[in-house]
Amino acid sequence: MSFRPALVVVDVQEDFCPPNGALAVTGGRDIVPTINELLSLPFALRVATKDFHPQDHISFASNHPAPNNKPFVSTATIENPLNPAETQETQLWPDHCVQGTKGAELLTELDVSKVDRIVEKGQDKRVEMYSAFADPFPSPCSQSDLADTLKKAGITDVYVAGLAADYCVRFTALDAQKNGFKTWVIGEATKAVDPSSLDEVYKGYEEAGVTLIGKDDKQIQRVMGLA
Repeated sequence: MSFRPALVVVDVQEDFCPPNGALAVTGGRDIVPTINELLSLPFALRVATKDFHPQDHISFASNHPAPNNKPFVSTATIENPLNPAETQETQLWPDHCVQGTKGAELLTELDVSKVDRIVEKGQDKRVEMYSAFADPFPSPCSQSDLADTLKKAGITDVYVAGLAADYCVRFTALDAQKNGFKTWVIGEATKAVDPSSLDEVYKGYEEAGVTLIGKDDKQIQRVMGLA
């Protein structure tokens, strides 16, 4: 099979970035020049994803009763609406990336003109959805069309960048690999909510077959060679 790489830029949105983001990742804006360099490369497809939540989303601490409603501290158990036997414990967050708000917008400095497709996720108020592919349940109730889009484009390899390294980038990369794409995460083009968690994240990548690379890695040069 020929090499057809796609770039997936995860959630480079105002609410995930300083100075005013509701859930700002330290250094979140600093990766944009690197991402713009990647967007200029001859990928067969370039996708940007967006968290795009309704105001009553289950991941917002504000939608849970006290005392279990402290952002970054409290958790909640979510049942799969299609199979209540499937549950997950999820972190609760400040309200963020609410549809129609400034916080949900992609950063103005991101070169969106080079993006072929935007995928909105997290729109089902009943479930958390870090991955740009689907919610984490074995039988998902909320899925995007990202896997179909990549397959229809004949994509073989998925390169992942964006925010945050320990949440939406992590689960998007793992799901890309699970969907049959050879998956590469570009380390310098990501930032984490909790950098101390990255060893665990990278161990999970290794176990799943996802490869962490640098922006000057031979796998990036391979994309450049398509020009």
